[in-house]
Amino acid sequence: MTDVHGERSTRQPEHKYAITRDQYDAVLFDLDGVITDTAGVHAACWKQMFDEYLQKRARQTGEAFRPFDLAADYRLYVDGKPRFDGVRDFLRSRGIQLPEGSPGDSVEAETVGGLGNRKNDLVNKIIEEVGVEPYDGSVKLIRQLRHRGFKIAVVTSSQNCAAVLRAARLDAFFDIQIDGNVILAQHLAGKPAPDTFLLAAKLLGAEPSRAVVVEDALSGVQAGFNGKFGLVIGVARKGNADELRRHGAHVVVNDLSELVDRPTTRDLLEGQPDDE
Repeated sequence: MTDVHGERSTRQPEHKYAITRDQYDAVLFDLDGVITDTAGVHAACWKQMFDEYLQKRARQTGEAFRPFDLAADYRLYVDGKPRFDGVRDFLRSRGIQLPEGSPGDSVEAETVGGLGNRKNDLVNKIIEEVGVEPYDGSVKLIRQLRHRGFKIAVVTSSQNCAAVLRAARLDAFFDIQIDGNVILAQHLAGKPAPDTFLLAAKLLGAEPSRAVVVEDALSGVQAGFNGKFGLVIGVARKGNADELRRHGAHVVVNDLSELVDRPTTRDLLEGQPDDE
């Protein structure tokens, strides 16, 4: 199988798919949709924010209102990306260009910064009112990896990372947190660029070839692939296993519980259906 660039196969010899200490030193986890059940929260907040903006624009311009599509638009334009990149990329897909503004813009401002901050306020409200639940399989895997001496990082485009981990009672589990605030402060390129994962690996003292990336977003697995990480695991919670493979995942699971107490992933590679 050729990769997204037609150069490197996404299926390597089976021994490279075992998360073992002789092969790897660190595991880098995405947050939303991988560790915590918050990807749906983000998607719903993106939709609410964009639909309100698009409805207002339609009234002002006379254009037909076309709502934000939770399946296609979320996956293609915003999932896994830094917030303001998501705003910019989705609006570009609709032929809309707004002033950039700044990260500190008011939520009332019709700028990239203002729309992004509207979405962030909606997410924070849900976190405060409803709380956050981690995936049980993810918690079990993280505990297992820590017990076996792996260095662990969370790498996310979200600026809500610290609040989410505290709400899920997981903030003590990670050696390093690279989030949207770090991305802004250090002017890092967001996913699918590998910069955030490369920084996490560097801070953990691990070479990319000896680090594992765990992602559910297309942009995320592509970032892991682009960074030449030793193993990129896709989590197909959206039933998009083939899509994750095409974007660079070496192996795909439906839930991280499938990796708990498994010395290898032979069963995963041999047992995955062609369509999920």
